[in-house]
Amino acid sequence: MNYQIFEPNIGLADFVKSYWTLESPEEHTPKRNTIVPDGTMKMIFHYGDAYRHYPESGQSFLLPKCFLIGQLTRPYNVAPTGITGTFFVRFHPEGFLPFATFPIKNMENTAIPLEQLFGKEGRAIGYKVLSAGNTLERINLIESFLLKRLIATKTADEIVQSTVETIWTTNGQIPIQELSRQNNIHRRQLVRKFSSTIGLSPKQLSKTVRLQATLKTLLNKKIISLTDLAYENQYYDQAHFIKEFKAFTGLTPKEFYGDDLRMSLIFDRLA
Repeated sequence: MNYQIFEPNIGLADFVKSYWTLESPEEHTPKRNTIVPDGTMKMIFHYGDAYRHYPESGQSFLLPKCFLIGQLTRPYNVAPTGITGTFFVRFHPEGFLPFATFPIKNMENTAIPLEQLFGKEGRAIGYKVLSAGNTLERINLIESFLLKRLIATKTADEIVQSTVETIWTTNGQIPIQELSRQNNIHRRQLVRKFSSTIGLSPKQLSKTVRLQATLKTLLNKKIISLTDLAYENQYYDQAHFIKEFKAFTGLTPKEFYGDDLRMSLIFDRLA
């Protein structure tokens, strides 16, 4: 499995967090991958074979070749149908707002074809990116597309940006009431701003960021005690830790620690 991460153009750095590429022959790709919520929305282009989504309930279905995945609040299970060749555009938590064509909250846990989002322009950029010969060409194409759509568009206000930064730098370990106090804003008003800008509440984003910080510890350090890990990341107790961990990954911490690493976590470790 070959994956790489690239920085965005400075003109898009406030909106795009990074670009990824993932390439792998079918025999070297896990049969099932769990995409774990990470607080960001992603534009995904499968220039290799398509992926299939396995919902918690209902029949599996093929994902579009070019789509946006909205904010995830639960594990998103996918599987390759052949050779993997994928290009990702990962936005900051509030970064997709200028490009949204309908309410961000409505995109939650949903894969939306680019044609549905952007009409014929979405269909055209999808075709161009899929047909590109290399990653640099794909990045240039998508950056040109996004920069054109930045003109006279709505962006997140300073309160949302400041709160997101605080959540990120504290690994989600700051009470929501304290976030409200720091920004001199009522909690309900802050929740409304987050819902329309990010698609998550401050509490949901904090839980997601804290879980990602915990997962990175699992990936990068030798863990002696999962109980100590829970308290280190400010979970109330072991039961609270297990409950939230399973809600986001579909596994208990013990099951995860003994399992193969999931595709999305390989990216997050480096992004």
